[in-house]
Amino acid sequence: MTEAEQAASLWGAQITAELRNRENAVHAIRLPDGARAALRLHRLGYQTEAAIRSELWWCGALAEAGLPVPRPLPSLTGEMLPPLPGGRVASVVSWIDGTAFGEAGQPLAGSTAEKCARHRQLGRLLAALHDATDRLHLPEGFARPRWDIDGLLGETPFWGRFWDHPLLDEDGAAELRRARDYLRERLQDHATVAPIGLVHADVLRENILLTGDGPALIDFDDSGFGFRLYDLGTVLSQDLYEPDRPALQAALCDGYASLRPLDRNMVPAFTLARVLASVGWAAPRLPADHPVHRSHIARARMWARHVMSGGA
Repeated sequence: MTEAEQAASLWGAQITAELRNRENAVHAIRLPDGARAALRLHRLGYQTEAAIRSELWWCGALAEAGLPVPRPLPSLTGEMLPPLPGGRVASVVSWIDGTAFGEAGQPLAGSTAEKCARHRQLGRLLAALHDATDRLHLPEGFARPRWDIDGLLGETPFWGRFWDHPLLDEDGAAELRRARDYLRERLQDHATVAPIGLVHADVLRENILLTGDGPALIDFDDSGFGFRLYDLGTVLSQDLYEPDRPALQAALCDGYASLRPLDRNMVPAFTLARVLASVGWAAPRLPADHPVHRSHIARARMWARHVMSGGA
């Protein structure tokens, strides 16, 4: 019996497909009542058990508040996070039916009007998620990573020292160091008026599902405490080569602003924060010859030049 099958048995479930194997190994399963669900085998050493339990609590609270997010499901013995023989822990969340918002590296489908409508809906969903979170009282011991200034730009950022990526040449490393200094100053100013709160922190196309009722969010594995506009910047980090990027950015901001105030001038800066962080993420995770390294570096340098020259 494989580790995944052992984990599924704790819910009395059968594995129907392997979905992804990145930070966590994720499998589609069928529960005893016939319902579909997602089984996650959590990567050793990435999130602490306390942090995973906190993520599950937050998702449960959001689902209870009516947000379209996966709801955590207990095992047959009532455990939310049972341990596995190999040292990992497992969790199961409810299934959300939908199609992916898009695919990384591929142009978004549809007309500009259709893409803008989806971005507007997504912006409104992110604002609703932040509003619902602000109304919660976090339990004692709640623990999640920090996507604050130090978590993004400190000496040891959560996803690594992006300016030290081994494939950066001298000019590239210097450019990313300048971007880091520039962004730190911008975020320090922003911090005087924008409080830190819980954010999804990984609102990528594959983590957004389009359903009959609008967009839904999955995969809260990287969620943590940060600036709320980082969620918008993450969305837009995958739109930088879209020909109608300015319209998509405006639509996302319009949707968000329909429920919550935002400083639109800071959105490109938080997009820069995400593309820099992505360079750091790739360095230890992908083979040295993987093309994503160079594409992430090129994107970060391009957007850093754009933002530091005053581009919107």
